[in-house]
Amino acid sequence: MGLLRQSEKNYKRIVIKIGSSLFYRGEKLELKRFFEIISHISKLIKTEGKEVVIVSSGAIALGMSLMKLKVKPREVSALQAAAAIGQNALMDNYSGYFKRHGIICAQILLTWDDFDTRKRYLNAKGTLEALLKLGSVPIVNENDTVSVDEVKFGDNDRLSALVAGLVSADLLVILSDVDGLLDKDKKTTVRVVDEITPQIKSLACPTLRGTCVGGMITKIDAARIAMNSGIPCVIANGCTKNIISSVIKEPSKNGTLFVPKKGLAERERWIAFGTKSKGKITVDDGARKALLNKKSLLSVGVIAVAGDFAEGDIISVADAQDFEFARGKVGISAKQLESVLGRRSDREVIHRDNIVII
Repeated sequence: MGLLRQSEKNYKRIVIKIGSSLFYRGEKLELKRFFEIISHISKLIKTEGKEVVIVSSGAIALGMSLMKLKVKPREVSALQAAAAIGQNALMDNYSGYFKRHGIICAQILLTWDDFDTRKRYLNAKGTLEALLKLGSVPIVNENDTVSVDEVKFGDNDRLSALVAGLVSADLLVILSDVDGLLDKDKKTTVRVVDEITPQIKSLACPTLRGTCVGGMITKIDAARIAMNSGIPCVIANGCTKNIISSVIKEPSKNGTLFVPKKGLAERERWIAFGTKSKGKITVDDGARKALLNKKSLLSVGVIAVAGDFAEGDIISVADAQDFEFARGKVGISAKQLESVLGRRSDREVIHRDNIVII
């Protein structure tokens, strides 16, 4: 999709990720900027008819502040306690300020399980779409009070991209305290990214903030998910006045625009990004070419199996160089596949209708 079309596009449904760095600096809460963003979003909803889903960080940071903790706890239980306290305070702020603008907000807490299971995925989708139709603003966050490593998203950047795909958003805006992806000189903002190459990834560096998770690396990963889902993504500075309206009008001039590719169908998005891979299959060059040509995967082309996956699980498919290029819903268990590895079998490993090239 060209830049001209991006500028002219009417973005109706928008997912906005708000990073904790926008309202938490060191040991001090700065809610003024947070309130300005909420006021701006309220105006977009009331005067322009936009539908907005917010993916918000900040629960642990707020909990740490209220508990007067200067250092982020290492113990899982302490982190979850901070999240429980902070989530309540976070929603109090959202609810109270949106109420001033006559808007009701709703709390949605998600874990990987809500995406991993197809039925729960569709239930979450239905709830979010119902809230938007009612004119409410869903406030989405990871359920840090119960999440453990096995079911954690790892950061809200990735969660925001998954939510954008879940609700078929027209635009994903990731707000942080930087102007976008900086070039090698660390001063110039990269305005447009058509493809996430190793060179683009090399421009990212991990965050040093103790209250944040991820940094630019996770934002680029989120942008990749959005791009492959057919959704434009802009990383922009939430400290800039009226930044969201500016992004909507001219996305390539107000941050870094990641230009979307041809979008995957909803079920394909779920297979590609909405689930955690339960294992990995490595295939030879012949099988790789067959998959790229929309053929089914047969056991004769499989050279290695990793993980204890079951029939019906979503797994990764890698080439002989260990590069993951596809995901699919497997039609055979790991144990069954190992018994016919590299040989012909009557059963398809993954049917072509259940494979997504990523």
